[in-house]
Amino acid sequence: MKAAKSLRPTTGKVREALFNILRRRIEGAIFLDLYAGTGAVGLEALKQGAAEVVFVEAGRSSAGSIDEAIARYRFTDRALVITKKVLSFLESAEISLRTFDIIFLDPPYHTEEILLALSAVGESNILRDNGIVAAEHFAKRQLPDTVNGLQKTKAYRYGDTVLSFYEKRV
Repeated sequence: MKAAKSLRPTTGKVREALFNILRRRIEGAIFLDLYAGTGAVGLEALKQGAAEVVFVEAGRSSAGSIDEAIARYRFTDRALVITKKVLSFLESAEISLRTFDIIFLDPPYHTEEILLALSAVGESNILRDNGIVAAEHFAKRQLPDTVNGLQKTKAYRYGDTVLSFYEKRV
C-alpha cells in the first residue's frame, strides 16, 4: 500500500507503543481511527482484537487503499471506511448516536486540526464512559490538560512525537 506524499504515517515505534499502552482495552473495543491516512493504526487494532474499527479519511485515494487492505486481511465484517473530513464526521456521528471505546486521532502536525478535533470530541457524546482518546502530535505542541470535558491523563514522548491520552472528566 503506497502512501500519498502528504501522508505522515504513524511510525512503527509509536504504533507499537500505542498498542502496548492500550493492550487491555483493545479486545472487543469499538475503535475510531480519525485522519486514518494509510489505515495502519486501525488495521493493527483489528489484528489485536478490536470488535470494529471505523476509519475516517478525507482523501479518496487513501480511503481506497484502506478498503483494499481491509479486504486483503479479510476484516470487511469488522471495518468501515468513511471518506469524509473529520470535523464533519464528528458532527454526524453525534447525530447518529454512534459511540466508541477508543478514539485515535493523528491530524497533520502543523495545523490546528488537533485542537479542533479534540474540542469536537469533547463537546460530543461519541466517547463512551470509560473510553479513551489517544492523540498523536508534534512534540513541540503542548496540548491543554482539559478540552471540553476531556482530561489529559498521560503523555508519552517518542522523539518528535507525543501520544497524549484523554478521558472524559467526571
